[in-house]
Amino acid sequence: MAREMKDSGIEWIAEIPKEWEIKRIKYVAEFEPKCNMNELNNDSIVTYLPMECLKNGYFEKRERNLGDLPTSLTHFQENDIVMAKVTPCFENGNIAIMQKLQSGFGLGSSELFVLRCKTVNIHYLFWWLQNRGFVSQACSTMTGTGGLKRVSPYFIKNCTMHMPPEIEQVRISNFLYAQCEELDNVLEKTCASIEEYKKLKQAVITQAVTKGIIGNREMKDSGVEWIGSIPIGWKLIPFRHVLKERQEKNSPIKSEERLSLSIDLGVTLYAEKTTNLDRFKDDFEQYKLAYEGDLVMNSMNMIVGATGVSDYFGCVSPVYYTFYDELEDHVTAKYCEYIFRSKTMLRVLYSLGKGIYAIVRGDDRVNTCRLKVSKEDLKSIIIPVPPVEEQREIVNYLKKKCLAIDELIAKKEQYLSEIENYKKSLIYEYVTGKKVVPQNC
Repeated sequence: MAREMKDSGIEWIAEIPKEWEIKRIKYVAEFEPKCNMNELNNDSIVTYLPMECLKNGYFEKRERNLGDLPTSLTHFQENDIVMAKVTPCFENGNIAIMQKLQSGFGLGSSELFVLRCKTVNIHYLFWWLQNRGFVSQACSTMTGTGGLKRVSPYFIKNCTMHMPPEIEQVRISNFLYAQCEELDNVLEKTCASIEEYKKLKQAVITQAVTKGIIGNREMKDSGVEWIGSIPIGWKLIPFRHVLKERQEKNSPIKSEERLSLSIDLGVTLYAEKTTNLDRFKDDFEQYKLAYEGDLVMNSMNMIVGATGVSDYFGCVSPVYYTFYDELEDHVTAKYCEYIFRSKTMLRVLYSLGKGIYAIVRGDDRVNTCRLKVSKEDLKSIIIPVPPVEEQREIVNYLKKKCLAIDELIAKKEQYLSEIENYKKSLIYEYVTGKKVVPQNC
C-alpha cells in the first residue's frame, strides 16, 4: 500500500511522507558545541583528528600532545558528528560519528564542522547529511578561491531537514548501515582490483624496457641496479646520447597552441584541461616550443610520471624539458617515454630530486614544493637501449598491452562510479521517504 505524501515546500526534497516533520538543523542538533576542557594543560595527551583522517564514515585517531597542536582547533566529544567543511572532502562524504575516544573528547582541524544531536537520532542525521540533495545545496553555498572552498556554516545551521518518527529513523539507519556496508565491500574490492591492474601494467612496462619481449635469449649483467640483466646486443647509454635536447624558444612567436602535461594523459592541449593548477600567461614568447614526436618532461613532476610524447606542435612551460630523435616515427622518443614512466625509473628520478617536498603551514595546511630533477642529472642517467627495430617492436607491443589493461581499468572505474552513484541514490531515497524500509529488515 502506497504511503500518503505531502509537499515539503522544499524544491530539492519535493514530497515527503505525511507524518514526517520538517525542522531546521539548528533545532535538532547543536552546531559547533563546546567541550569542558578546563583540566587540560599543554602537556596533556589528547585525541587529535586531522581533516585527511576523516573518510566515508571512518576516522583515524592520533594521540598528540596539546602543546604541539595549532591554536585554532575544533572540539568534539563522543557521539558527535564530525564532517569536513572544504571541497572536495565535503562532496566525497568525509563524515563520521566520533566513538571510543580516550578521554571522551578530542580536538580536530579547524576545517571540520561538529554537530551534537539534541532531538534527532544520531545515526539518522549521519545518513541524512550524506544525501545528495543536501550535499548539492551545501556545495552551492561554498565560498573561497582556487581549489579550497568552504561550505557556509550559516547554511548548515539553517538548512531544513525532514524527520520521520523516531522508530522509523532507527529503522532507516539500520537498513542503510547494512546496505552500505555491502556496497562499501564491493567498492573496496573494486578499488583493490584497479590497483592490481595498475601494478600489472607497470610490471609489463618494466619487463619490456629492461628485458625485451623475446624469450629465451642470452643476457648480460648491466651493472646498473635498477636495470639488472639486459639482452646481449642492447647498449647502456647515458640519456644525453639517446635523444637530443630541444631548446627552441617561442620567440618570435611560432605557436599560440599551449600544451600541458598530465600524469595520466601525457601531453594534452591546455584548452582541454579541467584544472588550472599550472596557469599559462599571455606572453607566448617566454615559452619553449615542442614539436610532434618530442618527449616532454616536467622537471617538477617527472618523479611521479609527468612525461609524454607530444602529438601536437605548440608551446610549453619553461620548467619542461623537451627532447627529440630524428626518426620519422619518433620510436626512440616513444621508447624512452615508457622507460621514464616505469616504476623502477620513477624511483631513480625521485632519488635525484632536489627541494623540500612539503611545507607544513600549521592547522593541517600544507604547501607542496615539488622535487625538481636537474637537466644534468637527467641527462646522466644510464638507460638500456635496444636496436631501433627492436625498439619499434617493444613500443608496438606495449601500446597494445597497455591499451588492453587500460580498457580493463576503465571498465572497473565505470563500475566503481555506478556503485557510488547507486549508494548515493539509496541514501537519498530512504532518508527522504521516497522508499520504505522493507518490513523484513
